[in-house]
Amino acid sequence: MKGLLGFRLAVGLGGLVPVLAGAGGVLAGPAMLGAESGADEDSYFRYLSGLLLGIGLGFWSTLDDPVRHTRRFRLLTAIVVLGGLGRLFGLMVRGVPETPMLAALGMELVVTPLLCLWQARLAR
Repeated sequence: MKGLLGFRLAVGLGGLVPVLAGAGGVLAGPAMLGAESGADEDSYFRYLSGLLLGIGLGFWSTLDDPVRHTRRFRLLTAIVVLGGLGRLFGLMVRGVPETPMLAALGMELVVTPLLCLWQARLAR
């Protein structure tokens, strides 16, 4: 199928972001960002990092047959976009974060929805 290899490559590479960030957050906790925290904040950060890791692995789980996994891809995209909207709200109320967080926002609100549209086109 035309475009399938490019799509798989894009999702595979894009999935590195949540997988590496999620694994890093689980292993290092808030220290990954140079932040100190108490046990509660550390626990919450590591939990959310585990979710991020799971999202990345979930996207990777669609690579065997992207056309067949439309519902999973859309659900994962919706989760990522909701997270991005939360990050955008934080930007509005707390100010502009550092460059890595802005890049993550771009992945969440631009790149992931574009990949979802690409997947939908392949599925047609």
